[in-house]
Parts: sequence; C-alpha cells; structure tokens
Amino acid sequence: MIDRQRTPHMDRHGQRIRIGAVTYLNSKPLIEGLSALCPFADLVLDYPSRLADDLARGRLDVALIPSVEAFSDPDYEVVSDACVSTRGEVFSVKLYCRVHPGEIKTLALDEGSRTSAALTKVMLEERFGVTPKLQSLPLGQSTASCTADAVLLIGDRAMLPPQEDFHTVWDLGDEWVRWTGLPFVFAMWVARKDCALQSVPTQLSAARDAGLLHVEEISKRGSEQLHLPYDMVYRYLTRNLHFKLGPAERAGLRLFQELAASHGLAGATPLSFRGEAEEPVRPLLVTADATSLA
Repeated sequence: MIDRQRTPHMDRHGQRIRIGAVTYLNSKPLIEGLSALCPFADLVLDYPSRLADDLARGRLDVALIPSVEAFSDPDYEVVSDACVSTRGEVFSVKLYCRVHPGEIKTLALDEGSRTSAALTKVMLEERFGVTPKLQSLPLGQSTASCTADAVLLIGDRAMLPPQEDFHTVWDLGDEWVRWTGLPFVFAMWVARKDCALQSVPTQLSAARDAGLLHVEEISKRGSEQLHLPYDMVYRYLTRNLHFKLGPAERAGLRLFQELAASHGLAGATPLSFRGEAEEPVRPLLVTADATSLA
C-alpha cells in the first residue's frame, strides 16, 4: 500500500492547493521537484483510483488521474500538457491470455486498473465481440492464483513476466496504437473548471521538463527500489512512455472516450482543456505501425 504523504505549504492567503499524484514509476518524471516548484501546495501521494475518488469528492484540487476518470464528470478539465502516454509498447500494461482473445469468457483485472480495464474491455468487444465475466486480482497475488481465461496486469508488477506459459500476451499500448494509429493516454492532470490553481498548471509542465532532464537519476532510483535492471527502467521511461499531451495524444483521448462511452464505460461529454477552445477530433480507426507516430 502507498502511504499518503503530504508536503504542507501555505500561499499568501493561507489557502493550500491540494495536488494529488502517484508514486508509480511511470509518473516519477512528472513529480520530480514538484514540491519545490509549488511552495503554496500540499502534495498528496496515493493510488490512482483513490486520487480519482478524492478529486471527485473535493478533497483534492488537481490530480493525476486515470484518463477514463477524466471522462466521468463534465465539470472536469485537463489543466496541463504533462501526461503519461505511449506511442507503442507501454511495457507496464499487459493482458495475459490463457486462450485465444476471441475465446475469453473470464477476465481477472489488476486492482486499481480503471483505464486499462476499460481499454481491455473496449478492445475485446470491438475486435472479437467478447464480453467476459470480470474478476478481481488483488495486489500481491500472482496470475497463478486465479483461473481466469485472461489476466490484466498493470504498473510495476507487469514489467516482469509471470512464471507461466500463455497462449497470447498483449501489450495494451502496442495493440491500441497498431489498431488505431494513435497514441494512448493513461493519465493526465485534471481539475474542476471553477478551481483556481494559481500557477500550478505551468508548474506541472515545468516539473515534467525537470523530470526528463533528470531521467537517469530517476531510473537509478527506480532500479534500486523495484530491483529491476537499470537499462530496463531507463528504456521504459525514455522509449516506452511519453509525457507530452500533444495533438496526436488528444486525438487518441477523443477516440478512446468515444469508444468507451459507446460501451457504457465513460461519459460522452467532450473533454475540455484549460485556457483553450478546441474542436473535437474524430479520427478514423486505421492500422498503423507504432513508429509512424514517433
């Protein structure tokens, strides 16, 4: 379990802005030096699903939440161009299938995998017409502990393969990009439209930029903490993941929301971006090699 950690600071009006972030490896570059950049804020570290719940309940002002959660409330808006996304293999979100994907009847979901769970359900239904019965795979349990036809693993524990033979293994990032020709955004900074954030949106981007400048140090710490090879961690943070919410990422978000909403997994109100008036992008479903987006 991730301890809730807070870095308390006050602004000149005595009001703290509450920022929620996660300590997973994939978001380390986004929070590098964030406390120093936002001396008027409290930084709360927790699981993504809990951050989403706290943002919905007003306990946080801005949070790095799973993208599917950003679709849940029409009063939400994206406040920064910093995000967690992929343009191909993501490496940390994988579907392990004991049968052909078109024959999956039961699906075990990694606890807390809201966006990845929605993505898996969308792809199975759209591509194979499959709507499996869902099970939960609690944190700390291995794939061998369940008998489901397929198991979704996310985050740090998905980076090392289970000691089991599988019929098919999907890297969800790679499957999405090859199917749609667009990047996939897993998480982004979201706040309510009426929430005054001072300079926080700018500082969130600055923290991302600082993190990318120190990615070697972050990789070293991550390697030691997770007992993973340094080269694996460095490649993950510099090749598998992208941290800029650009036009292609926005188009991928629009398409994912449209598909998720059509399956009752997300709200249909178009995303809004703070400080911008943007027409919705309606990309086509195409097949493309992931390298075309690099």
